[in-house]
Amino acid sequence: MKITTICGSNRKKGATRGILEAFESGLKDAGIPGVKMKKYSLSDVHLEPCKGCLKCKKKGHCVIPDDFGKIAFRMIHSDLIVLGSPVYFSDVSSPVKALIDRTVSLWHTKQLKGKKVIFAAATMESGAEHTLETLKLWAHDHEMNVVSTIEGIGEEVKDALKSEKTTQGIKDSVDAFKATLPSET
Repeated sequence: MKITTICGSNRKKGATRGILEAFESGLKDAGIPGVKMKKYSLSDVHLEPCKGCLKCKKKGHCVIPDDFGKIAFRMIHSDLIVLGSPVYFSDVSSPVKALIDRTVSLWHTKQLKGKKVIFAAATMESGAEHTLETLKLWAHDHEMNVVSTIEGIGEEVKDALKSEKTTQGIKDSVDAFKATLPSET
C-alpha cells in the first residue's frame, strides 16, 4: 500500500503541513497493514512551471529537467495521493498550480486515471471551497477518484487542529479511505 503526500505550502510549520501530518497519524492509528508513506514538500523540490511546449505529448514524458519526474513516478505508483494546499486568494498556492500544470505530461496517456486522491485546503478565514474545487476539477480531468477532502481553518497548526471542522475532516478522510480498501475475510 503506497501513499504519497504532497504539501504545497512554503511554510515549514504551517497549517497545511500540520493537517497532512495529522492525516498521516490517523492512517497509522487506523491499523491499515503494509502502508508505505512517501512525503514531498513542494518547497523542498525544484519544480519549474509548465512551458506549454507539448514535447511531453511526443516524448511520452515531461522534458523539463527538474524534480517533477520523481514526484510523477511516485504518484503513478501510489495507491493514494494526498495533496494539500494553503489557500492563496481563494485558490491553490503557486507550487501546487505548477504541479497541476506539469501533470499534463501524464494526462496525455491517462497515467493518473483511477488513482485515489484526498485533498486538503488550509485557510486563515475563507476560500477553501474554491481551492478544493480547483483540485477536484484537476482530478476530474485526470479521471481520478476523489475519496475525500479536508478543510482546515486556522493560520497556525495549533489553530487548525483545534477546529472541529478540520479534525472531523481528517477523521472522515481516514475512514473514507479505509472504506475503499478490500475487506479482510
